[in-house]
Amino acid sequence: MKTVIFDLDGTLADTSGDLIAAANSCFRALGEGDMLDANRDAATALKGGRAMLRLGMTRLGRAEDDAEIDAQYPHLLAAYAKDIDSHTTMYPGAMDAVEALKTMGYGVGVCTNKPEGLAEILMTRLGVRAAFASLLGADSLSVRKPDPEHLYETARRAGGDPNKCLLVGDTDTDRKTAAAAGVPCVLVTFGPAGGDMLALNPAALLKDYVDLPQIVVNLLGEA
Repeated sequence: MKTVIFDLDGTLADTSGDLIAAANSCFRALGEGDMLDANRDAATALKGGRAMLRLGMTRLGRAEDDAEIDAQYPHLLAAYAKDIDSHTTMYPGAMDAVEALKTMGYGVGVCTNKPEGLAEILMTRLGVRAAFASLLGADSLSVRKPDPEHLYETARRAGGDPNKCLLVGDTDTDRKTAAAAGVPCVLVTFGPAGGDMLALNPAALLKDYVDLPQIVVNLLGEA
């Protein structure tokens, strides 16, 4: 089976608001104010918890304080788990495209560098988990993106041939993962880092989810 594998943060859903809120809770606990801004720092939020903590620590003049970043990371994850979906929304048309692909005969799965447990909780609360045949997070295997095995195993668990998959993402990590796997990468342009996607030379750019089914056919052939 041919499969379409999706990244989660910044690709299927805008999770930046809840991620930044979790990071800011760490800085408040340190006696500081909110160091990150939901609009200005959305792109950093989608690079992960440590990236947010480092940005905030940089603004405090402590960019190299790796020990504090490591110490705060578990607190960030705990805060995020408690309030994971207050601001998060699926991107318009994302689930319509997923259902269209399934109807066409493609398998679908999620390959994210978010911890698997948090990804499961979030997608369940958003009411979309059942739509995907597989979901692998950063801690599902001994490797994670950009290691191609993370993508391959997601495709396998979705019932697909790992050599006949496609990755839809929003970062250079996704582009590198697909390149290492030898499969096409489609990068979305509607996320916080959308303006930079063309420079990554993906197989295709996705401006609107309504266009995804035809892009998949063009790149993978019919299911």
